Amino acid sequence: MTGRFLSAICLPTILALATAPLSAQTTAGATPSIVGIPQRAVRRDIPMTRMIQRAFAAGTRDSTGRPGRNYWQLWNDYKINASLDPATSIVTGRETVTIHNNSDSVMHSLVLRLDQNIFTPNVARASPAIDITDGMQVTRLVANGQAMEVIDTVGPVIPGTARRAPALAAILKNTSARITLLTPIAAHGTGTLEADWHFRVPRTVNGRGERMGAWGDTLYQIAQWYPRVAVFDDLRQGGWDTEQYLGNAEFYNNYGHFDVSIDVPAGWIVGSTGVLQNPTEVLTPTARERLSHVLESDSVRTIVSAAERGPGQSTAAGSRLVWHFVADTVGDVAWATAKQFVWDATRATIPGRGTVPVNVLYLPGHAQLYAQGPAVVRHALEFYSKLWMPYAYPQLTMVDGPELGMEYPMFIMSAVFAADHETGHQWWPMMVGTNETWYGWMDEGFNQYMNILSDADYAHKPAQLDSLGMSYGRLSGDEREPTMMWDENYAGPLYGFTAYGKAPLMLSSLGGVVGDTAVQRAMSEYAKAWRFKHPSPWDYAFFMSSALHRDLGWFWNYWLFTTESVDGSIQNVTTSGHRTTVTVLQSGQMPSPVILRVEFAAKGPPIRPLSNRQMADTKMLDSTTAIVTYPVEVWFSGSRTFSANLDFGGRAITRITLDPNGRFPDRDPTDNIWPRAVLAPPMIKVR
Repeated sequence: MTGRFLSAICLPTILALATAPLSAQTTAGATPSIVGIPQRAVRRDIPMTRMIQRAFAAGTRDSTGRPGRNYWQLWNDYKINASLDPATSIVTGRETVTIHNNSDSVMHSLVLRLDQNIFTPNVARASPAIDITDGMQVTRLVANGQAMEVIDTVGPVIPGTARRAPALAAILKNTSARITLLTPIAAHGTGTLEADWHFRVPRTVNGRGERMGAWGDTLYQIAQWYPRVAVFDDLRQGGWDTEQYLGNAEFYNNYGHFDVSIDVPAGWIVGSTGVLQNPTEVLTPTARERLSHVLESDSVRTIVSAAERGPGQSTAAGSRLVWHFVADTVGDVAWATAKQFVWDATRATIPGRGTVPVNVLYLPGHAQLYAQGPAVVRHALEFYSKLWMPYAYPQLTMVDGPELGMEYPMFIMSAVFAADHETGHQWWPMMVGTNETWYGWMDEGFNQYMNILSDADYAHKPAQLDSLGMSYGRLSGDEREPTMMWDENYAGPLYGFTAYGKAPLMLSSLGGVVGDTAVQRAMSEYAKAWRFKHPSPWDYAFFMSSALHRDLGWFWNYWLFTTESVDGSIQNVTTSGHRTTVTVLQSGQMPSPVILRVEFAAKGPPIRPLSNRQMADTKMLDSTTAIVTYPVEVWFSGSRTFSANLDFGGRAITRITLDPNGRFPDRDPTDNIWPRAVLAPPMIKVR
C-alpha cells in the first residue's frame, strides 16, 4: 500500500559554529560534569518469544536466519469462476480449493479469510467502513466432499468432544472464520474445499475506495473477493493465523496456483493477476497483433485506444466474455474491469530473465495522468531486480480506479505517484511472503527504504540516506509509539510511522554501522533465501547478522523491540600537548558506534596516523579531515561516557563532529559539535 500515512521527515538545522582551534577554547585536564545519569545495561541479544522458540525446537527455522531443515508451508490450488453484473455491482463466484497440508499436523479445522465482511454493520474494524454492505454471502460449502449446511442452527458434534460447533452461518459473518472438518486433513495429505458466494462491490466515497471499489457502474477494482484459506504455519500454536481483518494492516497469505475465469460484459477490458490464457476468445485480432510487438522495444504501444469502444472493437464481439487467467506461486489474485479502459503496454527487461510485458489500463480522461506510468513501472521492475533479485513473475498490470495505491501479485491499483512504491511490493510481500498483518515494517518499511534508492536512480542522483537514522531521536520516547514488534493489525495513533517510516531510519542507522552497500547486499541475500517463503522478524535479524558477519543482537533489540534512542553528545574536549581527549556521552538506552569527524587547521605539523589501543579505525577524507570510528563494543561495560584520545601529531584541531552523517537517533544534534555554537547577543534597541 502507498505510504500515505507517512509524513516527510524534516531534519533540524544546525547552528553556525565557531572555527577557532580547540586548544584555544579548552582547559587541559578538565573533566565532564555529568550528574544523575546512571550506568546502563546494554542488552546484546534478541528477545525470543515462545513462537520462535517452537520453530527452533522443531527445526523449521534456525539461528542462521535461513529456513531450517524441517521448514514447510501450506500450498493451495484454486480454481475460481466469477461473474460481474454491473447493473447490481454484484460479483458471484464459485471456487474449488485443493489444500496441500505439508505439515506434520493433522488439520481438524480450516480457517477462511472473508475480508468482504468488513463492510457489514457489526464486524470489528479499525476505522469506519466507506460503505455498508451485506458482506460476503457464502451459500454453499463442501469440505472434503461433505456438504456443510450454511444455516443459523448449531453445527455438528466436534470430533473427540461432546460439544457442537457454532452455527456455520454465524461463523461465516466474520472476517476470519474457523470451520470444523468432519473429515480431517492428514499430515502431508490433501483436502478440498468448495464454495459458492456473492457480494456487492462497495461504493466509493468522494471517488476513493478502500483497497477496492467501483466508479458508478462502469469501472470496478476487485480485491479480497473470494474465500481464501488462511495461513497455516510453523509459528503459531495450533498452526492457523486467526487474526480478524480490521482494515488498516494488510495481509498474510499462502502461496499457491490460481486458475481464474472472470465473466464480464463484452466490450469491458479486464486486467488481473496472472497471464491471460484465451486472448483469441476475448481480444480483437488488432489488439492481439499489437500485443505481439510489445516485447520488441521500450516504446509504449496502445493495445486498445480510446476510440475503440464496445464489443467487436475494444474486445471480441458477443454479449458476455470470459477472461481466463492463470497465476503460479502467488498468494492472492486481484482484478479490475471497465467499460472504457484504454490499454497501453510496454516492456521491462529483467536481469537474468529477459523481457516481461507491462500493461497500463486507465480511463480516457486520465491519459495525461498515466502518461509516465509505463516508464515508472519499467524502471521500478528493472531497478529492484538489480537491487534485490530478479522479478519472478511473467507480467505486471497497473490499473486506474478509486484505489490509487494498493498492491497484489503482478497487479497494482495505482496512480503514477505511487507506482514505484506499489511495484516495489512485488518483492515484499509478494515474492518474500512476510506477515503484513503483524509486521508491516517488513514490507511497507523496507519498501519506503528502497523507494529512496529508486527515486534517486530515476532522477540520476546519488541516494541520500544520511540524517535519516538521527531523525528518529526526535520521536523516540513518544508515549503513542509502539515498538516495531507490536501487532500492527491493532494500529494506533502512530501506525503509519511504525509501519512505513521507522524501517528506513533503522536501515540508515545500520548503514552507519556496516555501510550502506553492505546492508543492501545482505538484504538481497535475505530476499533470495526467503523467496516464496514466510520469514519472521527473527529470521530477518539473524540472517542479516550472519550475512554481515557481525554480532548485531544489540542493534535489533533496540530498534525492533524498544523505542529507545542514542542521544549522543560531546560533553567535553581537552587538549594537552599533542593529545586531544573527546568525552562522548550517550544519554539514551540504545548504544551506537562512536564516529567522529575531526577537522584540522589548514597549516601546521604533518598529520600522522592515529595510534592508540582503543580499536579506533581512522580514515582520511581529505588532507584536513579524518573520520575516527570506535566500535559499539566500547559501551558494553555499562559506562555512559567514553573518552576518545586523539593524537595526530600536533596539527591543531578546529572542529569535531559526533555522528557526522546523522545515522544514530539523537534528540538534539546541536550538542554533537565542538566547539559549541556561539549565538550572537540580542540586539538592544535604543529609543
